[in-house]
Amino acid sequence: MMTGKRLIISALALALVQIGFLSWIIAGRAAILRDGKQVLLRVEPIDPRDLLRGDYISLGYEISRIPVKLIGNIPAGKLASDDTPIVVRLKPGADGYWGPTAAWFGQAPAPAASGEADIVGHVSEGSDLSAATTIAPDYGIERFYLPEGEGMAIQNDMRVRPFGIRVAIAANGTAQIKALVDGDKTLFEEPLY
Repeated sequence: MMTGKRLIISALALALVQIGFLSWIIAGRAAILRDGKQVLLRVEPIDPRDLLRGDYISLGYEISRIPVKLIGNIPAGKLASDDTPIVVRLKPGADGYWGPTAAWFGQAPAPAASGEADIVGHVSEGSDLSAATTIAPDYGIERFYLPEGEGMAIQNDMRVRPFGIRVAIAANGTAQIKALVDGDKTLFEEPLY
């Protein structure tokens, strides 16, 4: 049986562990947003709305469909699974938007050059890479939440003119959405904390 003093100490220790864990998650995301390499991706709209979290835009990118011919290391008869990481090398185009130039399963054979960036995604389960012409990696940046009531208006505007997402990419390839941009105008920017 725990005494009152021991119970209070145990509860405080548990609370400190929980606060520490949440702080670690938030600090990791903030570090990517603060220090990550910034790239601009052209977005393709998909329908918005989440009953629990409000308006969002579901985003697709040019890098959401990687031609299998860009992948440098596909073993014969390879089937992808959810735990198959893919590294996609990005390079800026003449229009300022970044696009894929090469891809590898696992790790890139060499680090990205100064004008390039590597983003890490995961390939959906069961993709037959010998027969597919493209694969669809998930990078964890496919949704952007907006203030209530603004999702539909932005979604409709995205069908008329190009929008972009400014993404911060950490050295290990993890990506976080930094801002939603309309041409040169930043519409929404993610706070660090």
